[in-house]
Amino acid sequence: MSQPFLSIQNISKNFGHFNALNQINFDINKNEFVCLLGPSGCGKTTLLRIIAGLEEPNNGSILLEGKDLTSLPPSQRDFGIVFQSYALFPNLTAYQNIEYGLKNRKVRSKERNERVLEALKLVDLVEIKNKYPGQLSGGQQQRVALARAVALSPKFLLLDEPLSALDAKVREKLRYEIRSIQETLGITTIMVTHDQEEALTMADKIIVMNNAEVIQVGTPEEIYDQPKSPFVADFIGSINMWNTERGKSQTFAIRPEHIEISKEGGLLSEVEHIEFRGAFYRLKLMVREADSPLKDEIVKVDLSAQMIDNHQLKKGDLININLPENQVLTYKEQVVV
Repeated sequence: MSQPFLSIQNISKNFGHFNALNQINFDINKNEFVCLLGPSGCGKTTLLRIIAGLEEPNNGSILLEGKDLTSLPPSQRDFGIVFQSYALFPNLTAYQNIEYGLKNRKVRSKERNERVLEALKLVDLVEIKNKYPGQLSGGQQQRVALARAVALSPKFLLLDEPLSALDAKVREKLRYEIRSIQETLGITTIMVTHDQEEALTMADKIIVMNNAEVIQVGTPEEIYDQPKSPFVADFIGSINMWNTERGKSQTFAIRPEHIEISKEGGLLSEVEHIEFRGAFYRLKLMVREADSPLKDEIVKVDLSAQMIDNHQLKKGDLININLPENQVLTYKEQVVV
């Protein structure tokens, strides 16, 4: 079996008495787009900084193609990095910002020019090459930062919440562009995000983190459809979650889109609220079935506009719902819901 491109082995980091990372282990394959996903404070940015050499771990190793990087300075790790804040030089044009790293590496003038123009073409910004950061939109600034990172032809790319400062429309457009550029270059990429939609739409592999630990590693489909813990189930997408007593305490969950409605059979429920979500409607139902363990529980159900129309649903209506067994997730631990 071939060795992984990048291997994170038993990485731990403490800041005084605060445990920022606890025994982090995972492997990344060449050309993979990997998202470190988790809530604020879970340790994902600290981990990215350790991979970059901007922080030192207390324990553990980072291997790149079998070579130990752990004690090397950032300049010897051969990566490009894009920060949330862009970190562009305000007194340099877009062209000069991209050229800066190449000058530092003593790349000759002719090759420098070729590589800068190539990077500008890649992010579709050739026409603004002579503009300063202050004359560019947030999205354009972030693309210049990305061009600057890839112009160095690094072995891997690190992205620290690169889209979080942008508005929703620009963010969605840049999601597609960044993934397209990554695929074109075939560059191994690690992106930190707390945005589940970003991770689901961009990543080949998602590493879900919480409380300084890796909770689950998998493809977007695996993370969404087979979450291994209530935390992952609740953090990725929307989900219904209940505690029950079946011999022992346990939690079971089901996604709103997996619940079926029918005219008869199933759990009698009352429509408490109907919310328009654009592509679908989200209903909040109160279970009225007298002998159900879910009696008086709220259930979220996602339905298409056509389903709403077909059933002529409105607030106060009574309908029946079914929870398909093959879509119900069960967890042994009981959680606060």
